[in-house]
Amino acid sequence: MVYAYIRISTDRQTAENQRFEILNFCRKNGMKIDRFVTETVCGAVPAESRKLGKILCRLSAGDTLVVTELSRLGRNLLGVLRILGDCIGRDVRIFTTKERLILGDNLSSKVLAFAFGLSAEIERQLISERTREALAARKSAGIRLGRPPGSRSRRTKLSGREAQIRRLAGEGKSLAQIARELGVHRHTLCRKMREMALVPAGTPDSARQG
Repeated sequence: MVYAYIRISTDRQTAENQRFEILNFCRKNGMKIDRFVTETVCGAVPAESRKLGKILCRLSAGDTLVVTELSRLGRNLLGVLRILGDCIGRDVRIFTTKERLILGDNLSSKVLAFAFGLSAEIERQLISERTREALAARKSAGIRLGRPPGSRSRRTKLSGREAQIRRLAGEGKSLAQIARELGVHRHTLCRKMREMALVPAGTPDSARQG
């Protein structure tokens, strides 16, 4: 199967130029397109969230994917590299009409794939280095790193179960009995009951209710 993938970023752009270029390329190279897939979407959107993702899932050994240029596959270098590596690994050929690239199971493709992989590793290292430098700069400037104080979610296993707690406590059950019924530790229950003013504020977590 030969698939042609066309991507435009906005409704104001037209897919006809890409379609004409792909058809002209295939005619000169004796290829016939079995299916055209066109979509209007930003290249920054992950492939799996686009029609492209469905095409990639269908591709099998011996299939061909034709695009006008690699940037049609995506704007993110690492994302494009993953697509190329996956296709080459499955013996799927990729043709680009502008760059005149033919990626498949051949030596030049493997060399190119190695170069792409090296580029990806370098980019990851650069991103990691920039992140470390940015964190070091923030730390030296006295900026607190990590989660801001008080930002941790206050939702617990017992959130929304206040009515059930009041009912069980009203039945005279002990903390241990209520905790077992609710499936939580007695300390967790005691803290919740202190918040609800069902036990005195100074009651230790290990205390039992009569």
